[in-house]
Order: sequence, then C-alpha cells, then structure tokens
Amino acid sequence: MPDFRFRRLAYVALRVRNVEQSGVFLKEVIGLDGDINPIGDQHFFRCGNDHHNLVLIKGEAPGLARVAFEMESERDLAAAEAHLVSLGLEPVAVAADECRALKQGRTLRVTEPATGLTVELIAGMQAHDKPFQPTLTQIARLGHLVVGSPNAAAAVDFLVKQLNFRISDQVDGIVTFLRCFPNPLHHSLGIAVAPVNRLHHVNFMVTDIDDIGRALARLKRMGVPIVYGPGRHPPSGSIFLYFLDPDGMTFEFSFGMEEFPEQAPRAARVLPGRLDSLDSWECAPPDPRFAQGGPILVAGTAA
Repeated sequence: MPDFRFRRLAYVALRVRNVEQSGVFLKEVIGLDGDINPIGDQHFFRCGNDHHNLVLIKGEAPGLARVAFEMESERDLAAAEAHLVSLGLEPVAVAADECRALKQGRTLRVTEPATGLTVELIAGMQAHDKPFQPTLTQIARLGHLVVGSPNAAAAVDFLVKQLNFRISDQVDGIVTFLRCFPNPLHHSLGIAVAPVNRLHHVNFMVTDIDDIGRALARLKRMGVPIVYGPGRHPPSGSIFLYFLDPDGMTFEFSFGMEEFPEQAPRAARVLPGRLDSLDSWECAPPDPRFAQGGPILVAGTAA
C-alpha cells in the first residue's frame, strides 16, 4: 500500500456554459459564497473558510475539469509524487505563481488512467480573508464527488492500490464508495458504472436534517428540477436530495454519514445491485436526467 496520507477532499472544478448564470445558481440555490475575484478564466466559490471549494470555468459545453485532494503534509505530497513517478504517470507540478494565485501550497496534477480524470494533490490551502457566513443552507463541507465510467473496476483498482483510497462499500454493478485514507468520512469519491466517462454528481453535506427539508421547498419554489429523493442511502446512512444546475449537471445535498476509525475499521460491504440498496425509503426511482452531467474533461483539452 502506498505510504502517504490525505486530509480531505478540497475542491471540484467544473466547466459551465454561462459562468454568471451558474454563479447565481450556486449562490441563490445552493448557498455558496462567490465574492472571490476570478483568476484568469477560473471563478471561485466556497462553502466554508477555504479560499475555494468549487471552481467554475467558462466553456462551450459543461463537464468535470478536475478534483483536488489536500494531503496531510508536504512529506505526504512528496511521497505521492515519488510513487506516481515510479508508475510512469508523469505528475505535473503546477507553476509556483499559479499556486500562489490559487492560494494553494505546492500542487501536483495527475491523470487517473481509467477515467481520464485530472486529480490534483495539494499541500494545503489558505483560508479566505473573511469568515464564511451561511445564508440559505447550513453547509458543513464539500462532501464528495462521484464520476461514472465504463472502466469503473479499473478506476477503483488504481485508486485503492496506487492512490491509497479505501473501499467503504459497494453496490454490486452500480457504484463503489471510496474514502481518502485516513479521512473518516464514508466516501469522498465514488466510481459508478456508466457507458461513458462523465460527471455523476457533486455533493454538499449539511448540518441538520431540516436543511434538507428547507432545500426541498426552496428548489420546488424556484422551479429547480429535483431528480432523486429525498431518500436515505443504506451504504452511508445519508439522507439525500439530488437536483440539476442550469447545465443539467447533478448536485446533491445530504445529511449524515458514517465515519470510519483509522484503526480496525469495519469491512467493506457488497450490497445487492438494486434500487433499495441506494434508497431504503424507496419513495420514487431517479429521474432519467439524474447523473447524466457532462464528460470528464481530459487535461490539455480546450475549456
């Protein structure tokens, strides 16, 4: 097993057709703060005191640009870099001036070979100069990212064997939930089976079950498409609500999640590949638009 440790999921970067429209959605529907000035073509939003937790990049079609994980230390980043180099994956060091502009420590980017997903590893992120003030929703954190792929099994194998992720649970033939060790949350990354490499959804965790109820009412009032839920995920125990952004990409609010101890965690489970393994309430099946968001963007392609 590789010898490096993660702190957490740091941020997700998305390409959107209309940054202004998507920015309004993030602020007035989800409740993010977006007062940070853009750096180049990147626009920054946050759900806490970090400089950013979500990045928008303007492009002709929507998609997933990259996902970033914070390491526990510079030593862990160096160990990850050495391991990736040994695999012949050629991690790219982000230029120092860009790291400074992004308020990040030393940063590497590497392509996960099975999905084409750009994974960013960072040695810390600066806090914003103003404390985050929740507005619509009491958001606890950026929770997780799920991607879909026809090469899901290979992606899971790489993440576990080469990037030190741990499997928490699997729904047979549908999705694998992974945690970035030793972060205790049930999952910060999920790999779902899909016909093409694409974004599945981006999750924000909330602090109270009432946030889910208030969000449900707000989404209905604003005419935002709700594509799954509310319901409860049996693997993690989370109560969920999924909805679409202006580009048809899927976002999720969730409340509650199992946490794993670093030492002697329970064994991963394999749940049957059926809907009641995804929603124990079984209120309604997901809308066909659920998790049909844009592609995973290959590094180096035009935004």
